[in-house]
This record gives sequence, C-alpha cells and structure tokens, in this order.
Amino acid sequence: MIALLAALGLGLDWLLGEPARWHPLALFGAYARWIEQRLQPRAARAAVCGRALGILALVLAVAPWVLLCALVAGLQWIGAGWDAAILYLTVGHRSLHDHARRVRDALARGDLDVARRDVGMMVSRDTAEMDATRISAAAVESVLENGNDAVFGAVFWFVVAGAPGALAYRLVNTLDAMWGYRTARYLRFGWAAARLDDLMNFFPARLTALTYAMVGRCQRALHCWRAQAPLWDSPNAGPVMASGAGALGVRLGGGAFYAGEWHERAALGEGAPAGPDDITRALRLVARSVLLWLAVIAAASATLAGLKAIAHA
Repeated sequence: MIALLAALGLGLDWLLGEPARWHPLALFGAYARWIEQRLQPRAARAAVCGRALGILALVLAVAPWVLLCALVAGLQWIGAGWDAAILYLTVGHRSLHDHARRVRDALARGDLDVARRDVGMMVSRDTAEMDATRISAAAVESVLENGNDAVFGAVFWFVVAGAPGALAYRLVNTLDAMWGYRTARYLRFGWAAARLDDLMNFFPARLTALTYAMVGRCQRALHCWRAQAPLWDSPNAGPVMASGAGALGVRLGGGAFYAGEWHERAALGEGAPAGPDDITRALRLVARSVLLWLAVIAAASATLAGLKAIAHA
C-alpha cells in the first residue's frame, strides 16, 4: 500500500504541479511569520533563553498541523486518499523541474538577464553579475540539493511515518528556509529549526547521495562524496551535491557572493564546468532517482507483505 500511495502522491505532483493559489505551505508561511513577529524580538533580547523561545516557536508552528494531520489520517472514512494528498502537497518535483527548465531555456536563448532572474528564484546567492557558466552551476546545484529537500526527504518520512511524517518534514524544512540563517536576527531564534532540519535530513540526504551514485557515474560519485562532502559547510547538502556532481561528471561549487559578501566554498565534482545542458542532465538524474526509489519501496513492501504472510501461515 505504501508504494502505491507514494507513487500516487508523486504522480499527482508531476501531473498537477503546485496549486496556483492558496497553497497550504504559503498559508503556513504566513502563520510562521505571525509567530515570528511575536517571539523573535524577545529571543533577540534574551541572551539566555533566546534558543528556548526558538524551540517554542518551532513547536507552535509545527505541532498543531502534524497532530491534526495524524487525527485526520486516523479517520476510517478518509482513507488512503488523505495520505496521497499530503504527499502531493509536500513534494515539489514538478516545481523544481519547471524552475530549472526556465533557467535552461533562457540560457539557450542567450538571455542572461532572464536567466539571472530565474536562477535567483532557486538560490540564495547574488546572481546580478553571474555569467552563463555560473548560472548553469547554480541551477545544477539547486536541482541536486532540492532533489533531496523537495522530493526524497518528504518521501523518506512518508515511508517512515506516513502523512504526518511527510508533513512534519516539509514544515520543518520550510522553517529552516525562513529562520535558519546565521545572522544576528536568527542566530538564536532559528537555531532549533536549523538543527531539527539537519537531523531530519541526515538519512534522506545520504540515501539521496547513494541514489545519485547508483543512477549516474557511480565510482566518481562515491569518490567525490568521500573526498569533498566533509569540506562543505552543510552536513547534508555536502554529500548530496558532491555525489550528484560526481554522478554527472561536472565541476560545481567554488566561491560565490551572498548578500554582497564573497564566501569561499569547496569545489564539488570532477570534469568540465557546468553548462546549460547539464541542467537537463541534472533533472534527468533526479527523475531516474525517483523511479529507483519507487521501485525499491515497492520491492520492500512486497517483501514485508510476503514475510507477514509466511509468519501468519
């Protein structure tokens, strides 16, 4: 059943994409900002309990919706359709594909201004001065990293804990994107969201990195993962992007501007610098990985069902 529900949720996402209006995550973002307005100023002033207020904000933002999701999922008349619908709303494979494709198409037309604008919707670094190579690299990095954040992380927690697990993952990931910055404003207030996001992504990120290796250039991907991931700031993005870059045989990473400041970043992958065609290749890598995950989930579900049948025989 879990394999069928996962396939249905991912299929709905691919066919329908994100809701054009009134996306539940947009409403959640507004709710999270309401909580932030009331607790963040206090956290900024409270040197001792600033992190405690961040934990309180995290619990208030996430717990009610996950509890409500679990209660609804337990209603017999709701059925499996609720689980598939929640997974659909918590993954973003189609959205990731569409964003990256717009960048690729703009580069193919030679329209760097549009490409810079569109890739700026995918990454947090400064894009105003990027050339085609840096735009391509930024888009590929985003596709690889968000393969985990927007797809496989939610699927992993869906398999582990059903619809409430997928929802909890997506809400925590959203809060990390809102609050998980090492700035004066969020250093204490966003600490809990950032650390919980790291924790919830630990296993999905490594499974994603392994999947990229299996569906790409395996030996090179595993080598880049081992050698380069420890040099990356993020404990989860490092394995995912290093393995993905190796699987594609492209060179990513390197320094970049963030909020006007230059940040040195480790090199990722091996091979030629990324180009527009590598955006397409990265999207195909994620798509093949989705199919492999569904196949593994189906095989594991069938095996467990068979073992249960034998045990009850």
